[in-house]
Formats: sequence, structure tokens, C-alpha cells
Amino acid sequence: MRAGSLCGFGLALWILALPSYALDLNLPYNAKQTAARDSVFDEVSIPVGPFKDGALEDLQFEGRVTRRAYRINVPGLTTLQMLSPLRDQIDAAGYEILLDCNQISCGGYDFRFNIEVLPAPNMYVNIRAFRFLTALDPRGQSAITLLVSAADSASYIQIMQVGALTKSLELISATPQEIAPETPLGGIASQLAAHGHYVLSGINFAVGTTSLSDAPAPELAALADLLSERPKLKLAIVGHTDTSGGLEANIAVSQERAQSVRLRLIEQHAVDPTRVDAQGMGYLAPRASNRTEAGRTVNRRVEVIIVNEEG
Repeated sequence: MRAGSLCGFGLALWILALPSYALDLNLPYNAKQTAARDSVFDEVSIPVGPFKDGALEDLQFEGRVTRRAYRINVPGLTTLQMLSPLRDQIDAAGYEILLDCNQISCGGYDFRFNIEVLPAPNMYVNIRAFRFLTALDPRGQSAITLLVSAADSASYIQIMQVGALTKSLELISATPQEIAPETPLGGIASQLAAHGHYVLSGINFAVGTTSLSDAPAPELAALADLLSERPKLKLAIVGHTDTSGGLEANIAVSQERAQSVRLRLIEQHAVDPTRVDAQGMGYLAPRASNRTEAGRTVNRRVEVIIVNEEG
């Protein structure tokens, strides 16, 4: 729903920005881009107030739109840790901050599901831990929004910017060109074909347990689709840990986590139990050094590997 007015902006704000509208933000060194979706000319709703009284206070922007999502594979970050340095950069660039809220002050569930978010697993929003910011450039010709969210094992950042080249008939008649993120099924299929294994980066385990969290897991649905499309394919789910603790305990933990994934595939996605196995490797197959926290984070993972595809 549309807001009636905000600080004199009115119901709709039509933006005709200059080519140099984009603000280049310095992201954390370990932020990995997971999705990009650009529109040459589009209309978007920019939240400028929380969701309250059954409505989201927003403004309409028209112009070129860039959307980016990033994942930081570091557990324990807070949403303020992620947002604060980006907010400082936006403020230093002279932008006017119109909205700066967290999961409570934004309006919780209703706010989250009334804003534009790139699809999971490229962008994941923990309804209990997110922050949102909207800012307008000094000339009022472009806008930027930030959405940050923290999960158990990783954190996510979404940046959307809107502005445009000078409006023209040629631009209006042009077909929007978009860079769509690869679907979970396409990503898993291509990685398995190329390497024989795939790391399930979009799943999370409840803190201190070997049970899968209730967070959405589109990769598991994609795995089920892949098995349905390739009826002779057999897979193994393999759990891995870092070197914290003894080998026997780590093998048990990694086995239980792999089994949790296997059971989710069987119970919620109707996968034939004979086509998917679960094993635990403990810390015997590291992908990085266990001497650093970053390396240990990489090593704590659950992978899918091809067992065979006979017949």
C-alpha cells in the first residue's frame, strides 16, 4: 500500500537521474556476491517508513535499478555490525537517511513480506534478525536501500540502487535487460556435473544441535527435483567439521548433520531413501586451514556428492 505523504515528497516520486547515480560502497573483504539483477528501466517501491496500521509507507521511484546480494560466511555477526560501516559511507556521501530500522521497529513479518527481496538462497532474511535502511542522494535524483540479516552460520546483505539515464523515448521502448541469479537447481546440477560435489551453503543448523533449522532451504527442494529428473542418480550427503574436539566426536556430529539433511529430503520432499545416503567425515577432509576462524568456518559444511548414475 502507498503512503499519502512523507516530508513533502508526496505519494509518488519520479526519478530522472544522471548516469553517475550509483554509490560505490566498500563491503567486507569476505562478502561474496550471490546474485545480481539489473533493470534498464523499471519502477520500484522504496520503503521510507515502517509497516503500521496495515500499510507500508513507501515512495515510487522510476529509473535504472541495480540489485545485489552478498553472503558473509562468518557466524556470530550482528546486524548492526554489518549495517553500521555501510551507513557511515552513505552518510559521508551526503545522502539523506529516510528510514533506519530493525526487525522490531520496521514492523517485523509484515515489513519483510512487503519489500522487494532477491530470492533464497542468494538472499536469506531471518525474521528475528534484520535491519533496513533507505537513503536519498543529495540532489533527490537517486535512492539506495540496504537490507542486512544474520543467520546462525552466515550473514547476508542486499543493496538496491535506483536512478536512470535521462529519460527518452528510446529508453522507454527498450526491453528491460536483467541478469537473473542462477536457480538453485541449475547451480547444483552444473556443479555436480563439473566437480562431482556441491556444498549446501543455504542450510542452517539450530545453534548447538545437529538438527536443521526451520529456515527455508530451497537447495533441498532443488536436490529433490534433480533426483526426480534423473531417476538413476544416487547421491551421498556428507558432513564435515573443523578440528575443535576429538575425531570420534566430530565424526558423530558430522554424521548426524548429514542424516538430518537426508531425513529432510525423505520426509518433506518425498525422496526415495535408497537414492540418498548420509556419511560423516569429521575433520578428515578440510578445504581450508583450521588455524583461522575463517578457515574453520569453511570446513564446517555439508556436501552432496554423486555416488553413481547407472542404468
